[in-house]
Amino acid sequence: ETVEWPLMRRYEGAAQGRGVAADGWRVCLAHSFEELRQPYGAGDVPLRDVLRHIGLGLRYFRWWVKKTRIEKKKAFIDLLCAVPLQQIYGCPLGGIGGGTITRGWRGEFCRWQLNPGLYHYETVIANQFTVCLRCKGQTIYQQVLSVERPSSLQGWNWGYCGHYAFYHALYPRAWLVYELPGQQVVLTCRQVSPVIPHDYKDSSLPVGVFIWEVENGRDEDVEVSIMFSLQNGAGAKEAASGGHWNEPFTFHRDGQRVAGVLLHHCLPVNPFTLAISGREKDGTGVTHVTAFNPTGLGREVWQDLLQDGRLDSPPGKSRPTEKGEVTAAAVCASCTVPAHGHKTLELALAWDMPCVHFGSKEKLHLRRYTRFFGGDGDAAPALSHYALIHYEEWERKIEAWQNPILEDSQLPPWYKSALFNELYFLTDGGTIWMEVPPDCRAEELQGPAGAGLSHLLPVLREYGRFAYLEGQEYRMYNTYDVHFYASFALIMLWPKLQISLQYDIAVTVVNEDVQPRQYLMCGQTAQVKMKNVVPHDIGDPGDEPWQRVNAYLMHDTADWKDLNLKFVLQVYRDYYLTHDSLYLRDMWPVCQAVMESELKFDMDNDGLIENGGFADQTYDAWVVHGASAYCGGLWLAAVCMMCKMAEVLGDTEIQQKYLGILNKGKEAFERLLWNGKYYNYDSSGSDTSISIMSDQCAGQWFLGACGLDQGEFEVFPKSHILSALKTIFEKNVLGFAGGTMGAVNGMRPDGVPDTSSVQSNEVWVGVVYSLAATMIQEGMVEEGFRTAEGCYRTVWERLGMAFQTPEAYREKKVYRSLAYMRPLSIWSMQLALERHAGRAQLAQGHSHP
Repeated sequence: ETVEWPLMRRYEGAAQGRGVAADGWRVCLAHSFEELRQPYGAGDVPLRDVLRHIGLGLRYFRWWVKKTRIEKKKAFIDLLCAVPLQQIYGCPLGGIGGGTITRGWRGEFCRWQLNPGLYHYETVIANQFTVCLRCKGQTIYQQVLSVERPSSLQGWNWGYCGHYAFYHALYPRAWLVYELPGQQVVLTCRQVSPVIPHDYKDSSLPVGVFIWEVENGRDEDVEVSIMFSLQNGAGAKEAASGGHWNEPFTFHRDGQRVAGVLLHHCLPVNPFTLAISGREKDGTGVTHVTAFNPTGLGREVWQDLLQDGRLDSPPGKSRPTEKGEVTAAAVCASCTVPAHGHKTLELALAWDMPCVHFGSKEKLHLRRYTRFFGGDGDAAPALSHYALIHYEEWERKIEAWQNPILEDSQLPPWYKSALFNELYFLTDGGTIWMEVPPDCRAEELQGPAGAGLSHLLPVLREYGRFAYLEGQEYRMYNTYDVHFYASFALIMLWPKLQISLQYDIAVTVVNEDVQPRQYLMCGQTAQVKMKNVVPHDIGDPGDEPWQRVNAYLMHDTADWKDLNLKFVLQVYRDYYLTHDSLYLRDMWPVCQAVMESELKFDMDNDGLIENGGFADQTYDAWVVHGASAYCGGLWLAAVCMMCKMAEVLGDTEIQQKYLGILNKGKEAFERLLWNGKYYNYDSSGSDTSISIMSDQCAGQWFLGACGLDQGEFEVFPKSHILSALKTIFEKNVLGFAGGTMGAVNGMRPDGVPDTSSVQSNEVWVGVVYSLAATMIQEGMVEEGFRTAEGCYRTVWERLGMAFQTPEAYREKKVYRSLAYMRPLSIWSMQLALERHAGRAQLAQGHSHP
């Protein structure tokens, strides 16, 4: 039996995002504020409905109580206390792996991920930008640039009218435009983070820059000041622990001066420093307030700014806070803007948490950026200076990367927005990017059985270790069955991080963990990790990732059919796109080992593996019996790639072995699953076996991405693939929600969604993007865009889930797992488009020599 878990929450309305601008996701602060402010979380399935399923329900409940109430730790998947949907998020700040701070589309700082893999969903009201305008020595306008009307800091002028402000986001940049009513002054705050493809230094930095463009439409000069206020800490309970303090700083280098305030947050575990700063240059002054009470009226700060558009800039450190006390600081950048002129003010936010412990507190880890800025916890001034001096270079690189796509008139605006904005998860997915200690020996990384990975140590030393969560609510690092989809973003933009991740997976493959564990779905006990089997994940941030893998307790994934196959498929895909022959040679023995392990699932020796009649693949609540379109297709694609890799490496014996398996398996696949229009879900002959699965061509998707989909490498007949894709488009896309919500996972031939499991009648956003890529690869470009557009419109516009794209939603009322890894698969659409365009150019070249 199945149950709709409480984390499959309800959505009740349709939140209108007010359209998509060509430069990215866009929302009007006024029009959407009332519509988007209320969470959709009402109507969660009550606990009694879960406990009705006594076996799983009680096993999970007992485990949950022990974990959360006795051990005082977070559950890796919390089915009982899911994160509520808040339709407030915007573009996150920060590079890769150093933590993130998310600004909402109304300008508030509202989601904090500084401790690896842990989130505080809290709007800190003191974190604001305030503008002061002065003419002829008099202050004529002073306003907090926020639509909020909070109960604290009531001495400030709140309640900016949202009708005069607009938000645009095109990750890693965002724009907030304020038309100051009655002042003939327009402010544009441009937010920039250093997320730059193929850059393995600046992309790791925990910084964000705010460039304020000031346009003066008046007939007289205006003195303009922008004050940036920030509370010490992330607004969480630890902020009240006491002992936190602030101090002003200046930093000179290369003739450039930056000034600001350091906010030292002195926790016993993972302490950090926040820094707010401004760039001093000709005509621009930077002043500060070292400390003020963010829970009081705030009049002293307000009056200080109101008096002369500057802050008093007291010297010296603040006193440490008492227990229960919080403190904040402010920095102000000021300049004079001539009549009908334009000036720029530059402010930055940096955070320095160089050394981190995961939940177990067993090991101390250094973040990637410490390679360049040190790990002593004193890097915030240098980070601030570097960000303010280098952001223009970052923007040039970002534009050089994005503009060819943005300027392509053949691509629809929504796609351009989705392609870049879905990348938010690479930084905001609990992401950690760590250094391997320089004195680390290969044996420490390889384990007892990993000596064959000769290039492992050089790769990890040079590029570090990378991990990101399956989802902000599914707290497992590098969940491999899902990373299979998301990996296209890494291999296309930061390929060395994908290579590093693959080495980490390879190490776990060749080693084992014989510790026993009880699995919640079946109640049975088995060892944590089997040798020559790909792990489900590399661990829980609440424990010790890499040290203890497979945090996933629902099923014993040693019998999953897709994990080993997805490793082989990624190895060849990575080689195909990078031409890294050292990587291929290192991975070849591991590929052989996992395929040999997989062969045991071919029970009848027909060249095709069989599923086991339980949830044994990424659709872990959708049972499969016998041969299946999904796992069978992945198997044949992996066998094909084994043949190709053997050919590249000159391994004739292995090549012949897998050619024989491939020939047998292709025949069995067609005989057992092809029904004349599409491939059946499985070969069991049950009522649901003839369901139309939207992901049935996953094997073909990877083959096409690697150029192995035609000629001697044609595994699946082209006519069958096209027929299957057309059937999916007709039934799962157009036949579901009027073609407006993407592709439902499972559809019955009669046009009714398959309701046999909680997952068969869901739409999985990442699967839809990969399906769209498969369509594009096969020349169904219009259908591919139509399919993917439904997901974008649903998530980013109708449901208001910007920068928290979920794993799944249904046609009515239910969504699941906010902020999820799999939608990064949209980058496979871009790869398919580039390959399709290349083929078209080649064809034109042959036609017109």
